Amino acid sequence: MEKLKHSPSRVVGQRATSLLVIAVTAAVSPVLIPQAHAFKLFGITIFGSDKDNDPQIPDPVHYDVTVTTEGDDKDLKKTMEGASLLEADKKRPVSGDLGVVVKARDDRDRLIATLYEQARYGGVVTILIDGRNLDSLPPNPVFDRSKPIKVDVNIAPGPVFHVDEVQLGGDAAKRNPADYGLKAGAEAGSLVIIKAGDKLVEDTKAEGRPLAKLTKREVIANHDTNTVNVVLSVEGGPVAPIGNVAVTGEKTVRPTFIQRYSRINRGDQYSPEQLKKASERLRQLGVFSSVAIHQADTLAPDGTVPMTIEVSEAKLRYFGVGAQYSTTDGIGLNGYWGHRNLFGGAEGLRIEGTVSRLGENDIGNLDYSAGITFTKPGAFFPAATLKASILAKTENPDAYKASLITAGVGLSYELSDYDTVSGGAEASYEKDNDAFGKNTYLTFALPLTYDHDVRDNKLDPTSGYRATAKLTPSYEAYNGTIYSAVEGSITGYLGLGAEDRVVLAAKLAGGTLVGGDDIGSIAATRRFFAGGGGSVRGYGYQEISPRNAAGDETGGQSYATASFEARLKVTDTIGIVPFFDIGTVAADIVPDFGDIRAGAGIGVRYATPFGPLRLDFAVPLNKYEGGTQYGIYAGIGQSF
Repeated sequence: MEKLKHSPSRVVGQRATSLLVIAVTAAVSPVLIPQAHAFKLFGITIFGSDKDNDPQIPDPVHYDVTVTTEGDDKDLKKTMEGASLLEADKKRPVSGDLGVVVKARDDRDRLIATLYEQARYGGVVTILIDGRNLDSLPPNPVFDRSKPIKVDVNIAPGPVFHVDEVQLGGDAAKRNPADYGLKAGAEAGSLVIIKAGDKLVEDTKAEGRPLAKLTKREVIANHDTNTVNVVLSVEGGPVAPIGNVAVTGEKTVRPTFIQRYSRINRGDQYSPEQLKKASERLRQLGVFSSVAIHQADTLAPDGTVPMTIEVSEAKLRYFGVGAQYSTTDGIGLNGYWGHRNLFGGAEGLRIEGTVSRLGENDIGNLDYSAGITFTKPGAFFPAATLKASILAKTENPDAYKASLITAGVGLSYELSDYDTVSGGAEASYEKDNDAFGKNTYLTFALPLTYDHDVRDNKLDPTSGYRATAKLTPSYEAYNGTIYSAVEGSITGYLGLGAEDRVVLAAKLAGGTLVGGDDIGSIAATRRFFAGGGGSVRGYGYQEISPRNAAGDETGGQSYATASFEARLKVTDTIGIVPFFDIGTVAADIVPDFGDIRAGAGIGVRYATPFGPLRLDFAVPLNKYEGGTQYGIYAGIGQSF
């Protein structure tokens, strides 16, 4: 039962409604239609107009709208104007004279609901159409169409209401209202009250009670004191474990694999949080376009709650192309083809190739790579993933020229929702031409990695951090060199202001090579360098390095880098990012910080559903003699 009461008896609002419209498109390439004179990227109109694409509207009627909010609260005025669909759609005609009336009525409901969200329960919304009050119009009004029909929307917001008394009943009676945002004296916005009720049910379900429900939500507004009394009651129902788990919607993926990989097992304690994580886990496989987990409305005769995993499979095969650019690294192009479900257990196969440093005068300096990767989720254990790959590539930075082929196999295991360990074995054959001349290396390695990730969003984090540690014992067979690479990094994020309009981001990283006769006995691609888009911006790729007597880059045995960014949202889609990077690479196993290089710059971000588009400009603050003077970097995703 849900009620909104006003006391004294004057009722000044309509029913509260809220609308959430999410527009997502999977298109990656621009749509250019000459007749439309519009340019779209990722389904978003960058410039031009979509009006030519609107469906035909019978008996079109145009209107002019003016929205007025009384008072001096500029934020409230902006909120109310943003909530008005009359205002948002004013350039689009409606169908017939009655269409103006219908749209105005819907808009009034929406505006009153928005006032409730702002804790203003005494607000009044008055709408005049062609000078006549909306409520006094006849059933089939007729307006003068010689010009756009005038619509005036006046909003008298009234005072802000605050929480007075809160009563929690039923199985929520012992809970503290302040834990749910219902502290006495706090603003009594309707969304706060709605979220409090939902959270009470969620917390009750977290006790293992799958049938918990809200039985009463009552809000009594007192206009004499500008306060509200809130009554929320929850019926928990019995504690019940998970029962039979059914799978529906699958076509090529085995249902037994889906249930096993979800880790929702009969007899486990019911937990909404675990169901949410199971759904996310299945979506991350990439083989499903949608995943939903439903619980039964009633318990089974044995006292368990049956569950159903409903999936919709994505296309089995996929392909794509991509590009990136920087003034220091040139243009890079890549293409890939993949299969999402080779044998019915979401086994993935991906074949890809890249060419980079396009724009070099010497075609021999281009970088190439081609590889094939096989992944098997749920290998041996539901929380384990097997990965095998083979990769051939060339690298031609200024510091060295390398051609290599690497084969590896590894297993990762999820210790928890935030912790993953992985280990494996790899073999690499490499031919180098660098400061040490022409050499060939055959390296066997056993990489071990620990990853702790508590970021709130993997694509564009605003809080949390990620820490990684990696140990790679290695043996170079031709020189008989035994050594180990030890590396670690940590990134952190702190959102500031409303809606995290400012995010401070930082990254620290370091590494050392322990063992080995000398640096030249280790393959060039396994030594340490810094510089470029993923390191110290403003410098060329692998430009930061110790030098020999001839001034040639040798690579180092240790490094330390740091990056700092302030990610500022200008609009909901556009951001500005000033940044500062610093780093050093040393010839010894511990950095001596004798040669520190720093770069600074500014970037632009454009938000998309799959991560921000990134464009950075950076300059070296203490460049090498004859070295890179500036760098421009473009790509997808945040720099870290």
